[in-house]
Amino acid sequence: MFYVVGTPIGNMEDLSLRQAKIIASSEIILTEDTRSTGLLLTRIEQLFGVKNNPRRRLISYYQEKEFEKLPEILSLLEEGKETVLLSESGMPLVSDPGYLLMREVIKKNIPYTVIPGPTAALTALAHSGFKLNHFVFFGFLPKRKGEVKKSFLRAEKTSDLLDGAPTVFYESAKRIHETLMLLDTVAPNAKVCICRELTKMYEEIIRGSPKELCEMKFRGEIVLVIAF
Repeated sequence: MFYVVGTPIGNMEDLSLRQAKIIASSEIILTEDTRSTGLLLTRIEQLFGVKNNPRRRLISYYQEKEFEKLPEILSLLEEGKETVLLSESGMPLVSDPGYLLMREVIKKNIPYTVIPGPTAALTALAHSGFKLNHFVFFGFLPKRKGEVKKSFLRAEKTSDLLDGAPTVFYESAKRIHETLMLLDTVAPNAKVCICRELTKMYEEIIRGSPKELCEMKFRGEIVLVIAF
Protein backbone atom coordinates (compact mmCIF):
# COMPACT_ATOMS: atom_id res chain seq x y z
CA MET A 1 0.00 0.00 0.00
CA PHE A 2 1.21 3.47 -0.88
CA TYR A 3 0.32 6.40 1.39
CA VAL A 4 0.66 10.09 0.53
CA VAL A 5 0.71 11.75 3.95
CA GLY A 6 0.46 15.43 4.76
CA THR A 7 2.51 16.66 7.73
CA PRO A 8 2.46 19.86 9.83
CA ILE A 9 3.74 23.01 8.15
CA GLY A 10 5.30 24.24 11.39
CA ASN A 11 3.52 23.36 14.59
CA MET A 12 3.96 19.65 15.32
CA GLU A 13 0.78 19.61 17.39
CA ASP A 14 -1.17 19.91 14.13
CA LEU A 15 -0.27 16.28 13.43
CA SER A 16 -3.34 14.02 13.37
CA LEU A 17 -3.65 10.63 15.03
CA ARG A 18 -4.29 9.02 11.64
CA GLN A 19 -1.14 10.56 10.18
CA ALA A 20 0.86 9.42 13.21
CA LYS A 21 -0.35 5.83 13.02
CA ILE A 22 0.36 5.47 9.30
CA ILE A 23 3.83 7.02 9.53
CA ALA A 24 4.78 5.04 12.65
CA SER A 25 3.75 1.66 11.23
CA SER A 26 5.23 2.13 7.75
CA GLU A 27 8.02 -0.06 6.38
CA ILE A 28 9.39 2.53 3.94
CA ILE A 29 9.36 6.33 4.23
CA LEU A 30 10.24 8.42 1.19
CA THR A 31 11.24 11.84 2.45
CA GLU A 32 12.81 15.08 1.22
CA ASP A 33 14.78 15.47 4.46
CA THR A 34 15.68 12.41 6.56
CA ARG A 35 16.74 14.62 9.48
CA SER A 36 13.41 16.44 9.80
CA THR A 37 11.59 13.11 9.39
CA GLY A 38 13.66 11.67 12.23
CA LEU A 39 12.47 14.54 14.44
CA LEU A 40 8.89 13.90 13.30
CA LEU A 41 9.14 10.22 14.28
CA THR A 42 10.39 11.19 17.73
CA ARG A 43 7.54 13.68 18.11
CA ILE A 44 5.00 11.01 17.13
CA GLU A 45 6.11 8.84 20.05
CA GLN A 46 6.01 11.84 22.42
CA LEU A 47 2.57 13.13 21.36
CA PHE A 48 0.71 9.88 20.78
CA GLY A 49 2.73 7.17 22.50
CA VAL A 50 2.74 5.30 19.19
CA LYS A 51 5.77 3.04 18.79
CA ASN A 52 7.69 3.36 15.53
CA ASN A 53 8.38 0.35 13.34
CA PRO A 54 11.96 -0.71 14.28
CA ARG A 55 12.52 -2.24 10.82
CA ARG A 56 11.57 0.90 8.93
CA ARG A 57 13.79 2.22 6.15
CA LEU A 58 14.13 5.92 5.32
CA ILE A 59 14.84 6.73 1.66
CA SER A 60 16.00 10.21 0.68
CA TYR A 61 13.57 11.32 -2.03
CA TYR A 62 13.83 14.82 -3.48
CA GLN A 63 13.27 16.44 -6.86
CA GLU A 64 16.71 15.71 -8.31
CA LYS A 65 16.43 12.03 -7.30
CA GLU A 66 12.84 11.33 -8.38
CA PHE A 67 13.61 9.69 -11.71
CA GLU A 68 16.65 7.80 -10.43
CA LYS A 69 14.79 6.30 -7.46
CA LEU A 70 11.62 5.39 -9.36
CA PRO A 71 12.45 1.76 -10.32
CA GLU A 72 13.58 0.86 -6.79
CA ILE A 73 10.49 2.37 -5.16
CA LEU A 74 8.08 0.76 -7.62
CA SER A 75 9.75 -2.59 -6.95
CA LEU A 76 9.24 -2.14 -3.19
CA LEU A 77 5.59 -1.23 -3.72
CA GLU A 78 5.02 -4.25 -5.96
CA GLU A 79 6.50 -6.42 -3.18
CA GLY A 80 3.72 -5.07 -0.95
CA LYS A 81 5.85 -2.83 1.27
CA GLU A 82 3.82 -0.30 3.27
CA THR A 83 5.31 2.89 1.84
CA VAL A 84 4.75 6.51 2.89
CA LEU A 85 5.59 9.63 0.88
CA LEU A 86 6.33 12.72 2.99
CA SER A 87 7.32 16.26 2.15
CA GLU A 88 9.58 18.22 4.48
CA SER A 89 6.32 19.86 5.55
CA GLY A 90 2.80 20.17 4.21
CA MET A 91 1.13 18.11 1.51
CA PRO A 92 3.33 16.02 -0.80
CA LEU A 93 2.97 16.67 -4.56
CA VAL A 94 1.87 20.29 -3.99
CA SER A 95 4.96 22.17 -5.22
CA ASP A 96 6.91 19.16 -3.89
CA PRO A 97 8.29 15.88 -5.30
CA GLY A 98 6.11 12.87 -6.04
CA TYR A 99 4.45 13.44 -9.43
CA LEU A 100 6.44 10.79 -11.32
CA LEU A 101 5.82 8.19 -8.62
CA MET A 102 2.11 8.97 -8.27
CA ARG A 103 1.67 8.75 -12.05
CA GLU A 104 3.24 5.28 -12.10
CA VAL A 105 1.31 4.08 -9.04
CA ILE A 106 -1.97 4.98 -10.75
CA LYS A 107 -0.85 3.47 -14.08
CA LYS A 108 0.17 0.18 -12.43
CA ASN A 109 -2.98 0.02 -10.24
CA ILE A 110 -0.94 -0.11 -7.04
CA PRO A 111 -3.26 0.44 -4.05
CA TYR A 112 -2.86 3.91 -2.56
CA THR A 113 -4.59 6.54 -0.48
CA VAL A 114 -4.01 10.13 0.63
CA ILE A 115 -3.94 11.09 4.31
CA PRO A 116 -4.81 14.81 4.31
CA GLY A 117 -2.94 17.46 6.21
CA PRO A 118 -2.27 21.18 6.32
CA THR A 119 -0.93 23.18 3.40
CA ALA A 120 0.70 26.59 3.61
CA ALA A 121 -1.30 27.88 0.63
CA LEU A 122 -4.75 27.20 2.12
CA THR A 123 -3.68 28.41 5.57
CA ALA A 124 -2.43 31.67 4.06
CA LEU A 125 -5.63 32.14 2.04
CA ALA A 126 -7.70 31.78 5.21
CA HIS A 127 -5.50 34.43 6.88
CA SER A 128 -5.70 36.84 3.94
CA GLY A 129 -9.22 38.13 4.45
CA PHE A 130 -9.79 38.06 0.67
CA LYS A 131 -12.94 36.61 -0.88
CA LEU A 132 -12.24 32.92 -1.54
CA ASN A 133 -14.98 31.68 -3.88
CA HIS A 134 -12.09 31.00 -6.28
CA PHE A 135 -8.33 31.21 -5.94
CA VAL A 136 -5.24 30.58 -8.08
CA PHE A 137 -2.14 28.73 -6.89
CA PHE A 138 1.14 29.39 -8.71
CA GLY A 139 3.54 27.72 -6.27
CA PHE A 140 7.17 28.86 -6.09
CA LEU A 141 8.04 31.99 -8.02
CA PRO A 142 10.89 31.65 -10.54
CA LYS A 143 14.29 33.14 -9.68
CA ARG A 144 14.78 35.31 -12.77
CA LYS A 145 13.28 38.80 -12.70
CA GLY A 146 11.80 38.52 -16.18
CA GLU A 147 10.08 35.24 -15.32
CA VAL A 148 8.73 36.68 -12.07
CA LYS A 149 7.23 39.59 -13.97
CA LYS A 150 5.66 37.19 -16.49
CA SER A 151 4.19 35.18 -13.61
CA PHE A 152 2.57 38.29 -12.17
CA LEU A 153 1.13 39.28 -15.56
CA ARG A 154 -0.31 35.79 -16.07
CA ALA A 155 -1.69 35.77 -12.54
CA GLU A 156 -3.38 39.15 -13.06
CA LYS A 157 -5.07 37.93 -16.26
CA THR A 158 -6.20 34.70 -14.59
CA SER A 159 -7.54 36.60 -11.61
CA ASP A 160 -9.60 38.81 -13.91
CA LEU A 161 -11.09 35.72 -15.59
CA LEU A 162 -12.07 34.37 -12.16
CA ASP A 163 -13.82 37.49 -10.89
CA GLY A 164 -10.86 38.82 -8.90
CA ALA A 165 -9.73 35.51 -7.39
CA PRO A 166 -6.68 35.95 -5.12
CA THR A 167 -3.40 34.34 -6.17
CA VAL A 168 -0.96 32.43 -3.97
CA PHE A 169 2.81 32.27 -4.45
CA TYR A 170 5.64 30.81 -2.38
CA GLU A 171 8.73 33.01 -2.09
CA SER A 172 12.08 33.13 -0.31
CA ALA A 173 12.74 35.75 2.36
CA LYS A 174 15.98 36.54 0.49
CA ARG A 175 14.06 37.53 -2.64
CA ILE A 176 10.82 38.97 -1.24
CA HIS A 177 12.03 42.61 -1.34
CA GLU A 178 12.94 42.40 -5.03
CA THR A 179 9.73 40.47 -5.77
CA LEU A 180 7.55 43.15 -4.18
CA MET A 181 9.37 45.86 -6.14
CA LEU A 182 8.61 43.97 -9.36
CA LEU A 183 4.98 43.57 -8.31
CA ASP A 184 4.79 47.32 -7.77
CA THR A 185 5.75 47.89 -11.40
CA VAL A 186 3.11 45.42 -12.65
CA ALA A 187 0.22 46.04 -10.25
CA PRO A 188 0.88 48.93 -7.85
CA ASN A 189 -2.73 48.90 -6.61
CA ALA A 190 -2.72 45.21 -5.71
CA LYS A 191 -3.64 44.20 -2.18
CA VAL A 192 -0.97 41.97 -0.68
CA CYS A 193 -0.98 39.68 2.34
CA ILE A 194 2.37 38.27 3.45
CA CYS A 195 2.12 35.22 5.71
CA ARG A 196 5.39 34.44 7.44
CA GLU A 197 6.35 31.35 9.50
CA LEU A 198 2.80 29.97 9.47
CA THR A 199 1.74 28.01 12.60
CA LYS A 200 5.18 28.58 14.19
CA MET A 201 6.06 30.63 17.26
CA TYR A 202 6.88 33.75 15.23
CA GLU A 203 3.93 33.56 12.84
CA GLU A 204 3.22 36.98 11.35
CA ILE A 205 0.53 38.22 8.95
CA ILE A 206 1.17 41.59 7.27
CA ARG A 207 -1.05 43.36 4.73
CA GLY A 208 -0.46 46.34 2.50
CA SER A 209 0.41 47.55 -0.99
CA PRO A 210 3.53 46.27 -2.80
CA LYS A 211 5.28 49.58 -2.22
CA GLU A 212 4.48 49.65 1.51
CA LEU A 213 5.60 46.08 2.07
CA CYS A 214 8.81 46.25 0.05
CA GLU A 215 10.17 48.71 2.63
CA MET A 216 9.96 46.02 5.32
CA LYS A 217 12.33 43.15 6.16
CA PHE A 218 11.11 39.57 6.38
CA ARG A 219 12.60 36.32 7.62
CA GLY A 220 11.58 32.69 7.45
CA GLU A 221 9.22 30.91 5.10
CA ILE A 222 6.85 33.20 3.20
CA VAL A 223 3.53 32.76 1.44
CA LEU A 224 2.46 35.69 -0.72
CA VAL A 225 -1.28 36.18 -1.32
CA ILE A 226 -2.21 38.84 -3.88
CA ALA A 227 -5.58 40.32 -4.83
CA PHE A 228 -5.01 42.10 -8.17
